[in-house]
Amino acid sequence: MRKEEKITMVIRREKLFKDDYFEGFMETDKVDFQKRILNNFEYIKRKDAENNPNYKQPIGYAVLINKESRKIFVFKRAVKNEDLTEKRLQGKWSLGVGGHIDEDDSQEENPIKESLLREIMEEVRLTGSVEEASVLGYINDEANSVGEVHFGILYLVEVSGNVFPKSREMSQGSMRKIEEVKNNLAEQNTEGWSRICLTLLEKII
Repeated sequence: MRKEEKITMVIRREKLFKDDYFEGFMETDKVDFQKRILNNFEYIKRKDAENNPNYKQPIGYAVLINKESRKIFVFKRAVKNEDLTEKRLQGKWSLGVGGHIDEDDSQEENPIKESLLREIMEEVRLTGSVEEASVLGYINDEANSVGEVHFGILYLVEVSGNVFPKSREMSQGSMRKIEEVKNNLAEQNTEGWSRICLTLLEKII
């Protein structure tokens, strides 16, 4: 299948938000958006979804943390056009590993989580293993063209050992203390979702 014909999970905007629209971050105890997505999703061509704000593409967005070392994985997205699928995030720093949910994932009980775990295995190399994955909340940031058509399900993924970049879509990456991440990303070209995550992660870690 040609890249432009990839099929991705979407949910119609009115079915996702109903009367619960928000900007920024929302905790899970207010609205169960993941359940709402799983009960109402459909699949369309990704090229159509990227240009139609009537749909939101759910994205599992995983922050990888080693609670023993108190470090989280931070990476810089690729800077070469040929290495990156989403050109609008080119060269930006990020805390979130994840991606679009493919039609093949729909066979699983929770395709959002299964897609996320698959993306982790494809994008990074773990010296240990994934210990736990839990939803922290949801991200909606429509201040730019990327956020306008995507909706984040923020997962905290606890890992043992270390994490290294594996995907060609990452130009560099490492495990860092939250204090270092906060200071460095404030001075860098950082994607909006990761900026939203930072304050929350400080409280958790």
